[in-house]
Amino acid sequence: MALAIFDLDNTLIAGDSDHSWGQFLVAQGRVDQSHYQTMNDRFYADYEAGCLDIHAYLKFSLAPLATLSASDLKTLHLEFMEQMIAPMRLALADRLIEKHRADGDRLLVITSTNRFIVEPICQSLGLSEILATEPEIIDGVYTGRIVGIPTYQEGKVKCLDVWLRENNETLDGSYFYSDSINDMPLLLQVTHPVAVDPDPQLGAEAVNRGWDIISLR
Repeated sequence: MALAIFDLDNTLIAGDSDHSWGQFLVAQGRVDQSHYQTMNDRFYADYEAGCLDIHAYLKFSLAPLATLSASDLKTLHLEFMEQMIAPMRLALADRLIEKHRADGDRLLVITSTNRFIVEPICQSLGLSEILATEPEIIDGVYTGRIVGIPTYQEGKVKCLDVWLRENNETLDGSYFYSDSINDMPLLLQVTHPVAVDPDPQLGAEAVNRGWDIISLR
């Protein structure tokens, strides 16, 4: 049994769930439309360039969770899954997941997106083990803050190291599938790094290092 690790956004789905959640909130009129759209797009551009200030972004992106009730959030997320995530589903991603499952591998998602957004998405993909940025919840209410280290860049490696110790697992024979240059720290740790529909920077690195490059689109 090996560990098969998957990034989520633009890897197992054809889009970025975090950015799309922001677009969804704008469309629903749940945030200041002009300001939120501008900032959401600006942060996403920084992410694509590999220079995102993750703490500034999380302060921005988690703020709406603290202003909405639990029932509102549940309803909104169901609509988000139907309107935004369902069209991003990839049949080839489903096949890749099933291949690793049939091989007896342990499946793990590591994503920088927060758990509120990604947990239902991962569950819809049949993936139950998830490392994600953890939003703080006190008395059942989101505070707009996080708990622990954001699972972003080196943070993915740090959080995975803890998970490996707690689960008595190793990276021997491991796979990691990602589209993003932001995931270089973790790609360098696994036995089989795989670039999936990679951004230009990761694509160049993958070619130079002789890594596998695949498309799930």
